[in-house]
Amino acid sequence: MKPTAPKRLDDNGLDLLFCEARTHGAWLPTPVSEETLRALWDTLKFGPTSANCSPLRIVFVQSRGVKEKLAACMNRGNQAKTLMAPVTAILGMDLEFYEQLPLLFPHDQSARSWFAGRPEHIRETALRNSSLQGGYLIIAARALGLDCGPMSGFDAAQIDAGFFSGSSVIVNFVCSLGYGDPGPLFPRSPRLPFDEACRIE
Repeated sequence: MKPTAPKRLDDNGLDLLFCEARTHGAWLPTPVSEETLRALWDTLKFGPTSANCSPLRIVFVQSRGVKEKLAACMNRGNQAKTLMAPVTAILGMDLEFYEQLPLLFPHDQSARSWFAGRPEHIRETALRNSSLQGGYLIIAARALGLDCGPMSGFDAAQIDAGFFSGSSVIVNFVCSLGYGDPGPLFPRSPRLPFDEACRIE
């Protein structure tokens, strides 16, 4: 069989996901449909996590009253962004993700035991892998035509109490979604060149 060339995105695809994409803080008043949010999850969920543990849990905040509740948890500089955005996703990590491993990692039914009773290992794994999934969310959102505004700068305990009370989920970070207003964007900040950030050994 003749070998095929590796698949890759063209420059337009790379521009959409990375090179020309920007972090937005101002938004056009265009709603984001439930269909789009479901498509977002159904895309990002295929990104890899260790043992397919998939600890990310998301609350998509859309309604005005709930936006105000979330904005009250945000630092002052992030409140107006949260209120303006069509949707703001609260990205949480489930500290009981391992309970789903018999379903998610079916070829090794001992996988739950790798985590049960090991709180430091649980938290480290949940943080690492929910952060990976948060990155997948940003890439998937851009691929679906959305702009993103990821944020730290919030009262984590307040978000946990307001949105995850009584559950095993705690917040990782927050990301607004919608159609960004390019007007307020400032020039793109520099990035480190390869030779300052990387080495090949």
